[in-house]
Amino acid sequence: MARTSINLLCAIILCAIALSSVGCYAAQSKKLLFVFGDSLFDPGNNQYLNSSAKPASTWYPYGIDMNNKSTGRFSDGLIVPDYIAQFANLSVVPPYLQPGADLTNGANFASAAGGVLDVNNGVLNLKQQLAYFKNVANLMSQKVGAKEATKILSSSVYLFSFGGNDYFRYESSYPNATQSQRVAYMRMVVANLTNGLKEIYNMGGRKFAIQNVGPLGCLPVIKAVHPSTNGSCVTNFLKDASLHNKALSNQLSKMAKELSGFKYSNMDYFYNLLYRINNPTKYGFTEGKNACCGSGLYNGLNCGVGSYKLCSNPSDYLFFDGGHTSQKANRQIAELIWSGVPNVTGPYNVKQLFGLP
Repeated sequence: MARTSINLLCAIILCAIALSSVGCYAAQSKKLLFVFGDSLFDPGNNQYLNSSAKPASTWYPYGIDMNNKSTGRFSDGLIVPDYIAQFANLSVVPPYLQPGADLTNGANFASAAGGVLDVNNGVLNLKQQLAYFKNVANLMSQKVGAKEATKILSSSVYLFSFGGNDYFRYESSYPNATQSQRVAYMRMVVANLTNGLKEIYNMGGRKFAIQNVGPLGCLPVIKAVHPSTNGSCVTNFLKDASLHNKALSNQLSKMAKELSGFKYSNMDYFYNLLYRINNPTKYGFTEGKNACCGSGLYNGLNCGVGSYKLCSNPSDYLFFDGGHTSQKANRQIAELIWSGVPNVTGPYNVKQLFGLP
């Protein structure tokens, strides 16, 4: 257990004890939000992993729309889970590893560069994030009893964003892989991800929200490191994401049929981000293909490092840096996750998941 786990969970435990009385969980009306994922959802966990090597997201200009406070988020401001928490009338869910963090409303375990598989050293992959979550659940069970802990876990929502780093690593390591090899790898990624969902389900979790893998080949950073495409999206990365998303959708549907009480929300991040890349003005952006902050082609590299460029108004840009959307875009994506219609976010949206018992 992390050295801060016990004191971090005090607020949750105190509230949980009050379940049967008038307290912060009166009539179990308040649900918790637990977040798992990569840099799209990381609120700053990575800055607590290695005190000698702070991630770039803790430097200026990250956080410039949060009073120039770089929090470890790869954005000019807030990220998707921050908005989901706000929409659910919860305070912003803090990084789990932040010393003294108030976890009354849940916990965010996401880690930049984290994958479903162990693809990058020194960060939290899915297995490690689940281990931290199990610490939370076990301590809760010790304090309030298994039955009450299960009630809390079953009413909570579990928000996921995973997969991009698995395919970044695979394509960089095996650029000449055959289609059958790519499919085999994808199946391994999806199987490990859905097994992670099942682990939470077996502990009592019932409500899962997934943001699928985006159009990886169209990110400014990917186009920047593949200049031969002359600005076109890089095909292999797009195929990886499409294969993953189709297989994941099939598996989630299968789990809903086989696992009693399993409810899920699957947000089509791939197409909704791609629409914005190709039609930025329709969504209030002036630029959809170049990043606000960075250097090189499409401003896709090294935001905050060396002689980078920084736009004057991040809200004009879909991308803040080469791989991450701006605060304005994050809010739009969060709104789709929260209340999107079934062909965007389904079969449930997250607002509906929070409304379930």
